[in-house]
Order: sequence, then structure tokens, then C-alpha cells
Amino acid sequence: MFSKEKVEQFKTIPTPFYYYDLNVLESTLAEITKEAGTYGFDVHYALKANSNNEILELISKHGLGTDCVSGNEILKALDTGFTSDDIVFAGVGKTDEEINIGLEHDIFCFNCESLPEIEVINELAQQKGKVANIALRINPNVNANTHHYITTGLEENKFGINIWELEEVINALESFENLNLVGLHFHIGSQITDLTVFKSLCVRVNEIQEWFYDRNIIVEHVNVGGGLGVDYENPDENLIADFKAYFKVFNDFLELKPTQKVHFELGRAVVAQCGSLITKVIYVKKGVNTNFVIVDAGMTELLRPALYQALHKIEPLTFVSDNINRYDVVGPICESSDCFGKSLMLPELERNNIIAIRTTGAYGEVMANNYNLRRNAATYYEKEMIK
Repeated sequence: MFSKEKVEQFKTIPTPFYYYDLNVLESTLAEITKEAGTYGFDVHYALKANSNNEILELISKHGLGTDCVSGNEILKALDTGFTSDDIVFAGVGKTDEEINIGLEHDIFCFNCESLPEIEVINELAQQKGKVANIALRINPNVNANTHHYITTGLEENKFGINIWELEEVINALESFENLNLVGLHFHIGSQITDLTVFKSLCVRVNEIQEWFYDRNIIVEHVNVGGGLGVDYENPDENLIADFKAYFKVFNDFLELKPTQKVHFELGRAVVAQCGSLITKVIYVKKGVNTNFVIVDAGMTELLRPALYQALHKIEPLTFVSDNINRYDVVGPICESSDCFGKSLMLPELERNNIIAIRTTGAYGEVMANNYNLRRNAATYYEKEMIK
């Protein structure tokens, strides 16, 4: 992925910085639109994965909608080329201010996660003389078999309306004149690589839909969320996720009425592989059982490893020799959790060697922070290499 010329250019740029290969993103988007288009599926990009302007503008040009989880994400989507009638607003804790932003811009749909939220949206819509489209986010109690911090579809999670609450919610909706129930929404977690999990989701959605059919309710839209994982260990071998197999699962196992349309909310699988975090070795420090490679990027630039022990491929772009040594690759932040990888077998490294931390296009730059009063890392793109 990194040519010699590109690496030489990296040497001239202050580190750390985020690097995006927009050619990879273009290819990924082309594959998504092709495979989703085969079945007439609608795809909304989840802004929480990456809200970089250049990234968003490119995604909007490919015709994807957006999945937003804050009022500011709605505004950012509108500023970068997305249309309001393709925006869905999710999130368990929407504030009045954020709901009003959605109402003022006539977004496509609010994904609602509780009866109290539904009541507030109805009240605010009534104040504006509007009728808001809503979808019920239902907790299907399907195990995503992923890290417990990014599992969202179990009854023990904070997300969604539980099955045993549905009767009360449906009865309440009859009295809410400023709401229009247009859909059902499901999302069970993130970084799911076992496609049988999505088959299980389809089976559960079918069962839940039967509950609605028995009450003569057929919604127009079924939103099955996202969660498709990417290959963090072998990014070059799997730069683009298997969207063909992913969408086929839903086509094969979802049982829909002829009038119903299927929606997806993909984030990580869209942008993860197009991004890398480029960092430099500050020191190599000898330890007892391993040596420490201390780099100038830290948990301030990539929080995932510290937050839930996420693994990213660490790829030295320059090194001393082909001799292999054991290293812990760590950052400069004053926290022991500021570690990108332990006991890694890497070529011999020394001060000022350049390292790429791969697959950081999702939840890298967007989760950056200024802890320890760190400055914000710059961003560069393939081709122009402009900031």
C-alpha cells in the first residue's frame, strides 16, 4: 500500500498524522452501491465512524444516506452534501435541542429507543406544527459475538425497546397525532465477522414482524443497522469487506412484504481500511522481557486499543535491518493503557523510523482528544497529500 516514494514523502511530514487513501474509499463505495443496488437496498453511512469533511463529501457523491447520532452530525451531513430526506437520527439520549434540529430540517426518520423519547418527539413536533416520521428501535436480544463494549442488541444493553414493552408503545402511539410510524430499526453490535450472526438477526426480525402483522401493522421501512466487521490483521489482503455475501444474507433470510424497503447503517466497513495513522519512533527502550518502541502517536490519536484492547496491524515503513525483535509498541501518554501492541515480532527499529498503524479510518480521527494537552494531529490524503 505504501510505495517507496510515499514513504519518502512521509519522512518530510511532522508526525503523527492521519493518512487517507481516497482510492481505497472510492473502490469500497463502488462495491457497496453495486451490491446493495442488486437488491434495491438503501445504505446510510454512520457518521460516528469518521466525520472528516473530505471523507463525507466523497461518500455523499456516491448517493449514500446518513445515520446520525447527534444534532451536530445532522448539521455536518447537510454541510457536506447529504440531503435531509436521507438522514436517520439514532441514539438513546437525544436532547430537545437535537430533536428540534431534526424537526427543523425535516429529516427522513427518528429511530426511537424508548417511550419517553417518543413522547418528547411528539410534543416538540406538535409545538412546530409538524408530523415526524419515526422508527421503533427494537432490542432483538441477538448476541453479536463481539466485544462487550460494542454489543448493542441484548436486553442487558441500554439500547432499544424490549419486546415486552411493545404493546404499551403501540397503544401509546394511537394518541400521538404528530408522529408517523414508518419503520422498525435493529442494530446488534459492531465489528461482526461471522455472517451467521446476521442470519440470526434476520430470523428474529421475521418473528418480530409477525407480531406487528398480527396487529395489522405493516411498516414501510425495515432498518437492520450495520455492524459488518473488517480485517484488522490482514488489511492488504482484505481492503474491501465482503459486501456481496453480507447483503445476500439479508436478501435470502429476511421475509418482507412487497411494499417494504430495507435500510442499512454501515460505518466501519465503509471507511476503516482507507485510513492509517502514521507515527515515528521517539525512543527504543530496553526492558526485561521485551523492548519498548515508544512512538509519538498515542491514545489521543487512536483510542480503540486503550478503550477495548482493539488490535491494529503495526507496519514499520522504515527500519534498521530485517533482524526480528520482540517489541511492545507504546505511546507517550501518561497511562499504562497507552499501548498499541504487546510482544510484537517486528524488524529491528530505532529512533526516527516511520510506522503505519493500519485500519484507522474508522474510530481513529473521530475519537481523537487533547488529553495531556496534546495538539491535534494533521490529516493528509492520497494523491495531493494536502492538509
